Amino acid sequence: MAGKFNFGNVDDVVRFVGERGVRIVGLCHVPEDGRLKTLNFAVAGEKRLRQILEFGERVDGSSLFSSFIDPHKSDIYIMPKLETAFVNPFAQVPTLNFTCRFLDEDGQPLNVAPENVLRRAEERLRVSTDVRLKGLAELEFYVIGRQEAEPLFPAMPDKNYHESSPFSMFEPLRNEVLVSLAEIGVETKYAHSEVGKILEKDGVVLEQHEIEFTPQSLVDTAEAVAITKWVIRNICQKHGVSVTFSPKVSLEHAGNGMHIHLCGLRNGKNLIEDAEGHLSVEAKEMIGGILKFAPSLAAFGNPTPVSYLRFLARKESPMNISWGARNRLALVRIPLWWTFKKLEQEADPCKRTFEYRAPDATASVGLLFAGIVLAIEHGLKNHEESLKTAEKLHLEESEGKKKWFKRLPISCSESAKILKRDRKYYETKGVFPRSVIEGTVRKLNAYKDGDVAQKLKEEPQKVEKLMHAYLHYG
Repeated sequence: MAGKFNFGNVDDVVRFVGERGVRIVGLCHVPEDGRLKTLNFAVAGEKRLRQILEFGERVDGSSLFSSFIDPHKSDIYIMPKLETAFVNPFAQVPTLNFTCRFLDEDGQPLNVAPENVLRRAEERLRVSTDVRLKGLAELEFYVIGRQEAEPLFPAMPDKNYHESSPFSMFEPLRNEVLVSLAEIGVETKYAHSEVGKILEKDGVVLEQHEIEFTPQSLVDTAEAVAITKWVIRNICQKHGVSVTFSPKVSLEHAGNGMHIHLCGLRNGKNLIEDAEGHLSVEAKEMIGGILKFAPSLAAFGNPTPVSYLRFLARKESPMNISWGARNRLALVRIPLWWTFKKLEQEADPCKRTFEYRAPDATASVGLLFAGIVLAIEHGLKNHEESLKTAEKLHLEESEGKKKWFKRLPISCSESAKILKRDRKYYETKGVFPRSVIEGTVRKLNAYKDGDVAQKLKEEPQKVEKLMHAYLHYG
């Protein structure tokens, strides 16, 4: 019964439930913390099923959006999106899940829900520039298991990139994740072992992997990230191992990023390349916009103290605000484009992208994407400023010269300060509600992590405890 089902109406769902013996309906939703939540219903007759599908359910918004919604006015609705149905591959009884929209008391899109913030940002970009964005995410994570005996094929620390079984312990598990994602309709580009391999003295092994998605709308990409983390965690539990998406699990080893590839479409044509197949002027404007917004985007893309340990400890993580084609320490990177091969735009319009490398998987993905959309809109509408920014911060053009680049924030406290300074860009025309900006600033300040760089140098044992506390965040 596995699969994803694009139901057109309630009658189609009712018919499917009856024919397939579905016993449970799950209303899945992604609130402030980015983790997939579920409200389950027993299928107790057609009348009750229709009520669930047509009305959704009332839930506590102050628990789901604690930074943005006050407890004294907390009731909101979740409404199933019929086109998102998929069979839960981990349920013990036949279960049909739907992802949901958040609605306010008047049945309108809840203004603080990240998906709705993102939709407003995308509409603003479409109206002002006639550009639509597509993106894909690279989701990195460590599988955590134990070697009960001396391995027959021992691996080397931090030499795990594209490693194969038997040197990669968890390749079969990763392939099971790919199959499960395909069955529930999450499209992936590929998966592989990543650099990180941590061998601890008590036999614990942390092995890094990556799953990359196919280009799709930013709303769909944000939802795919949440569903994929849910799938990975369930499969790891099934096999008696754990997993972490934390941006830093060890100071000496590679951290987990969530790089974002982007392309801009106008009338179905990718704007990233010009007529000669080179990076276009509009692409440089888009990049200039992201570089301008990068310090405040960290508030959404790097929302925990551990996020900044990834920057400070480097290991192919960006730190400076720059862009380039080759250097993996660049904040924005231009990957290879198959320039030796003719590509048909119509067949694969987003084969050529640029890559934003700062975010990690603890991000508020919907808010991060909304911020990226606004940054790109600013870049496209402020041509001269954006092109000057891109020229000034281009790594290749600075080679052989002494050039100083501004750095990204190094703590939640710093990113909160910058977001507060830049809030006018996010709040214009109501794209980001004031309560979202103010709630994000409060949450970041509450970490009181302004001294994290100092602790990294002087009290590494406290930093180790900090990393352990965020192993299962997001």
